[in-house]
Amino acid sequence: MKSRASTIIILGLILLAILGVVTSLVSNPAGFLQRIAVILLVGAVIYFIFQRFYKSSPKKREQRAFIRAAKRSKKRHQVKETSKGNQRKAGSGHSLTSIKKPKKTSTHLTVIQGKKGKKKDRASL
Repeated sequence: MKSRASTIIILGLILLAILGVVTSLVSNPAGFLQRIAVILLVGAVIYFIFQRFYKSSPKKREQRAFIRAAKRSKKRHQVKETSKGNQRKAGSGHSLTSIKKPKKTSTHLTVIQGKKGKKKDRASL
């Protein structure tokens, strides 16, 4: 019941607004157009001011930098894939099973030499 009453009130307000706009347009068309132009101009100024301050936020700049870096990475990844595809085309006389993939090594891991055979003296409880 409550939603029906609010719907009727909102429809009534919309009808009154439409009636006011039509009356204003019929009685004074030049004044109506001037008011609409002023409203649009003020709205545009507010919009550009808001966009100016909103774009200067550091969060937005970081987001743009991230998107730019992602595009570069994607482009670099595509270049590597196309170069691998060209190598396969050049050696098309060989079967796919005879192509050996280079062995991947993890260069970031190092072995630390130490005394692994010697056990630490521990107190027994």
